[in-house]
Amino acid sequence: MSEPSRIDLLQGTLDLLILRTLQTGPQHGWAISERIQQVSREVLQVNQGSLYPALHRLEHQGWIKAEWGVSELGRRARFYRLTASGLKQLEKETETWNRMAGAIGRVLEMA
Repeated sequence: MSEPSRIDLLQGTLDLLILRTLQTGPQHGWAISERIQQVSREVLQVNQGSLYPALHRLEHQGWIKAEWGVSELGRRARFYRLTASGLKQLEKETETWNRMAGAIGRVLEMA
């Protein structure tokens, strides 16, 4: 059985990755997707059908804010930035993720 080269992301995980990506500064949707793929060394790929609903959901929650701007290619694009409440949510979700990953790691290492 061969390993998949890319991993599908669960909704909560995608939200966490988007918030973390925006912590470095405002970005448009395509750049967020590319950054996640780049940092994960091509393991994680965010398809557009998942990315934009997640961005809208995060914006609705008040965790990110969108503004129109011009991309590096000179095209009009929506740029997303992390809000103060988004930063608090990122910290909370990061703590939860670390606890969960540690617990899963301990179970996998059982003798």
